[in-house]
Amino acid sequence: GFEETNENWVLSVTSLSGAFNGTTRTYLDGMRTDDGISMKPISLLQLCRIGVIMYDWMDISWLKAYYNFGFDHFNISWKKTGVRGLVDCLMGNTGPFATGDWILPDLTIQGSTCLNSNLQTFPSTFYFSYATKRTRRIMGMTIPSGVLGIHPMLFLRVFQMSQWRFPQHVSPPYKGYRDEEWQENDGALNTISMTHPRLPLEHPSQFITSDSECQTLQPGIWYYKIVEADHITFIVNRERAGVQFDLIYDSIFQRCRKHVFRKIPQTLPNQSPSPRSPR
Repeated sequence: GFEETNENWVLSVTSLSGAFNGTTRTYLDGMRTDDGISMKPISLLQLCRIGVIMYDWMDISWLKAYYNFGFDHFNISWKKTGVRGLVDCLMGNTGPFATGDWILPDLTIQGSTCLNSNLQTFPSTFYFSYATKRTRRIMGMTIPSGVLGIHPMLFLRVFQMSQWRFPQHVSPPYKGYRDEEWQENDGALNTISMTHPRLPLEHPSQFITSDSECQTLQPGIWYYKIVEADHITFIVNRERAGVQFDLIYDSIFQRCRKHVFRKIPQTLPNQSPSPRSPR
């Protein structure tokens, strides 16, 4: 990271449907299971890649104002690259998909494991995460938890992820990998991935069932709670979550207020901690 930074600048970290350890959704969409970096030649991701390149190359201002993929720094607009630049991007010679500077390689289990190798859980910072799921176990099988409670765009994805198996002819992404542990999901991310950093080394954690257990949180531990919701509920469409969304954020703010009054004084950027007065 940056020099002269201090972990004490951050009092607490709260994650809501965060992909700490990757997602098997990436393999279903077209990432290769053997390396977790490259795409299959024929896949949904290849179609999306072509669509994104065309979108950025056409550079229609009102469309970019509505949604921007964040690839402007590659300068692939037709105004700067012309038709030849478009061909180079589609062939994979230039652009974001030629460099690996896009999100999917980081969201594979292998990619997340690589990123997490530099991740630390600091002893003076509070950690809390909400993991979402829309599945349940029936007779040893993991299936979607219902039809009405899952957004139509995600119902099929929830089912796909709950039935996905890592190919037997490919080495598993890490030692001890089990398909069953990755079947619970919210349609975009696996529930096991959202609780706390687990790969390549598991960070200290504790599962809680209700906010009443959060009265005596200790720093340096990832406390996590599992919420019945699909990925669109909190991440894409706030209106669908309704009161549940408000209650979760209210509990987050309440915890943050409590942390402010803890005994250890905080060190602000560019400011040395003040010496304690003698008793």
